[in-house]
Amino acid sequence: MLLEVRNLTKSFADSSGLVTVLRGVDLELDAGETLAMTGESGSGKSTLLHLIGGLDDADGGSIVLGGQEVTSLNDRSRAALRRETVGVVFQQYNLIPSLTVAANIAFQARLTGRYAPDRTRHLIDALGLEEQLDKYPEQLSGGQQQRVAIGRTLAARPRLVLADEPTGNLDETTASAVMNQMIALVQETGAALIMATHSLALAGQLQKRLHLTQGQLS
Repeated sequence: MLLEVRNLTKSFADSSGLVTVLRGVDLELDAGETLAMTGESGSGKSTLLHLIGGLDDADGGSIVLGGQEVTSLNDRSRAALRRETVGVVFQQYNLIPSLTVAANIAFQARLTGRYAPDRTRHLIDALGLEEQLDKYPEQLSGGQQQRVAIGRTLAARPRLVLADEPTGNLDETTASAVMNQMIALVQETGAALIMATHSLALAGQLQKRLHLTQGQLS
């Protein structure tokens, strides 16, 4: 088993008091499995992904990823976990504006010491980015930017990919094409995938589906 989440809880304070987002979430994922997580806006999908990726602290419960207890790691160790084990694809792309497409794709892989020219070239070809390599993010369409973000994530060969509404800013046709490419490439690498999405059509492309409501998965 790659990922095991047990009794995970998380609350936030706002102007009205304490708001509980996750109420004892349990989740298991094997290496290479793909999981779609659906739920309404504000249901806690992004929060759960952030906790699994070590981007935020849980209030209680356990997250074991690749044999490591994420909730007990310090900031430095969690940063190392994200570099070496987890790849994140965000809705907002989060590309580095001062780097070209080629440099953005290679960035994470170089940080982890996993840069492989042949692998990177394969991703570039598969994502249809051959003609965009010398451009900067601002010169690309939304679909092209998301393809670059996917290439950057997968070039580093993560064991787990977390995708947070990765096609939320794209039109339906572009979203479908980008997702098909991402799923195929994730499965090719043997990585596991958890994708948070509102789209039932996209969720149907993955092996498993869970719905987050009232702070619990079902």
